[in-house]
Amino acid sequence: MDNKAGDKNNTLRFGFTTGSCAAAASKAAAYMLLSGHEKKRITIETPKGIPYETEILDIKRDEASVSCAVKKYAGDDPDITDGMLIYARVSYIDELSDVTSEDNTCDVTDDELPDATSGDELSDATSGNELSDVKIDVGTRNVAQKENGIADKQEIEVTGTGCQNEHIGIKITGGEGIGRVTLPGLDQPVGKYAINHVPREMITKEVSEVSEVFDNKRGLLVEISAPEGRKAAEKTFNPRLGIVDGISILGTSGIVEPMSEKAILDTIRAELSVHKAQGEEKIVVSPGNYGLDFIKKHYDYDLNKAVKCSNFIGDTVKAADEMGFRSFILIGHIGKLVKLAGGMLNTHSKYGDNRMQVIAEEAHKAGAPEEVCNEIMQCISTDAAIEILKRYDADTYDQERRLEDSAMSGHDVDGVDDACYKRELLTHVMNNICHRIIDVLRETISDEMKLSVVMFSNVYGLLAETYEDDKIDNN
Repeated sequence: MDNKAGDKNNTLRFGFTTGSCAAAASKAAAYMLLSGHEKKRITIETPKGIPYETEILDIKRDEASVSCAVKKYAGDDPDITDGMLIYARVSYIDELSDVTSEDNTCDVTDDELPDATSGDELSDATSGNELSDVKIDVGTRNVAQKENGIADKQEIEVTGTGCQNEHIGIKITGGEGIGRVTLPGLDQPVGKYAINHVPREMITKEVSEVSEVFDNKRGLLVEISAPEGRKAAEKTFNPRLGIVDGISILGTSGIVEPMSEKAILDTIRAELSVHKAQGEEKIVVSPGNYGLDFIKKHYDYDLNKAVKCSNFIGDTVKAADEMGFRSFILIGHIGKLVKLAGGMLNTHSKYGDNRMQVIAEEAHKAGAPEEVCNEIMQCISTDAAIEILKRYDADTYDQERRLEDSAMSGHDVDGVDDACYKRELLTHVMNNICHRIIDVLRETISDEMKLSVVMFSNVYGLLAETYEDDKIDNN
């Protein structure tokens, strides 16, 4: 399997989603249940059209059911599920009235399930005669075989999808380590197992095609599980999304793109959708954990109401606007947000670094001398630039204003409270940066959603805040 992506100078391996793993395991289990032959490898076609061939592990067979697993492979974009075993158990359901079909997908409810009834006795697998991936011609009932990896002349092609055999029904449910949805706004409704609709369609397609090959007339129950899922899910976004007790079975293309940003963006949109579905009109967003810590410490804000957007600030504000939020409050470290003021809607370092340029520009506009602006341009951190602004406030700018006020009032310089002008240049620069951020974001969204920005430093604390709407609170 040549699972490579990228150009000739940057070839990366793509992986396969949990949805592809679940579909492959389901197909293999269905095949073994209906054929009576053990199957050590299986191939499915992903929605993206890329074949997925994988080894079948931990096979358990009895008269009424078959269980097996596929190891998740994430390619060069590993995640928490990389290497995890995704299981499928396929068993018979003889009471077809318990299985309903919706829109020809054979996807049904996850209500309490009937016990699987005894199936036909399974014959022993014959050595050296492993059957290949089942392929179907709707008008044919031949089964392709491979002996020692060589296909014989009976191999045929797949045509058609879905529940083509009107006599069978397929019921999909979750098991150990698969999360359940507890909040509205996600792909699946509240109470369902978090097996998204595309993986459900993939499972249905693969299992129904196997049933077609063997002219199966009995209903089939497919249970997806991931024994390591409950523990792994604690390190994912699932708890924040209201998915409890396990991982989600995900994927729209069946493929995990190397270094893909899509998964992060999908997660951000899903989290925004959950908040919107709960009736929230104001959304508080931060690029990272520093921002979330600041929100909690300085505003005592409920972090369950906040969304972390990583570098994707532009995409997040657009998504929030599209979903109809009334107010968007962005809270972030100056190191991220100052890039946004310079027009970078994605603040990842690969897109550039305009931090010192923006700070120096605003310092120049505020009247800082050229040598101060040049010194800022040589800084390697925003905290260093802030220190220069603070020093100028204390040593130069403050002195000039004190002399001016002293001359106008007739007071001695020593009689002026030097706190009056402390940080004035810094405050002016930081406030202008916040206003620039709002101007940049405003160009990408409608006028209906109000924008607010809070900017801070881990060293110097709150730097500036500007609000078009209500300030931060838990209401």
